[in-house]
Amino acid sequence: MSVFIKNFMRYRFLLVELIKKGVKLKYRRSYLGIIWTLLEPLLTTIVLTVIFGSLLNRGDSTAYPVYILSGRLLYSFFSSGTNTSMKSIRTNAGMIKKVYVPKYMYPLSSVIYNYVIFLISLLVLAAVSVFLGVFPTWRIFIIVIPLFILLILTVGVGMILSTMAVFFRDLEYLWSVALMLIMYSSAIFYYVEDITRNSPNKEILFHANPLYCCIAVFRDALFGQPIEWGLCLYAAGFSVISLIVGVVLFYKKQDKFILYI
Repeated sequence: MSVFIKNFMRYRFLLVELIKKGVKLKYRRSYLGIIWTLLEPLLTTIVLTVIFGSLLNRGDSTAYPVYILSGRLLYSFFSSGTNTSMKSIRTNAGMIKKVYVPKYMYPLSSVIYNYVIFLISLLVLAAVSVFLGVFPTWRIFIIVIPLFILLILTVGVGMILSTMAVFFRDLEYLWSVALMLIMYSSAIFYYVEDITRNSPNKEILFHANPLYCCIAVFRDALFGQPIEWGLCLYAAGFSVISLIVGVVLFYKKQDKFILYI
């Protein structure tokens, strides 16, 4: 562990530079630049609110756009973080072949720079919440917990994907399908109680999704509702296990990367 810490501290400046590079490249050809981080979730929320608000008869609820936006932001970070992390080793193949750099820096920086963008986009959520009259209570401070769990979950899953994607190129297509399944089971634009009202057993399908658990706890804190700590503990346990599996798998396979990239 001490060797790992020393190695990390030695290359921490590279990690910072990779994070900066990721943020710059994401909006390199965009006229709006970082402002698009604020506009994109807002415009998406308007579209989803108009469409699903009408279909689900939620158009009269001022909290519904905040409900959608909160879920949309957390899912978008998980999706973009895991996708960029999965491709990070092959994307940086040129540098990996030329100089020695701890290879975990690439998937880690991919997740962190997406996390920085995600934190900036939370300003939109705060503004929309206040505008629509959803004011915070003391429980708002609890959002730090699901946000941290979400970060650990994304790093863990990202490390697993970045390792497997080196050897199995088709994983990118399979993961896009998996993300669609995760999105629809994360209750981003609908209420879980609407589905489980007549079929309580279906609730386990949502509770088995750690991303949904993070979103549910985040929303509880945002709306000042009692926190479902069971979901929080499950998401935390799943995230820690995924991180351990990801780190061990990455460590065991990283020396073979050079043969496949």
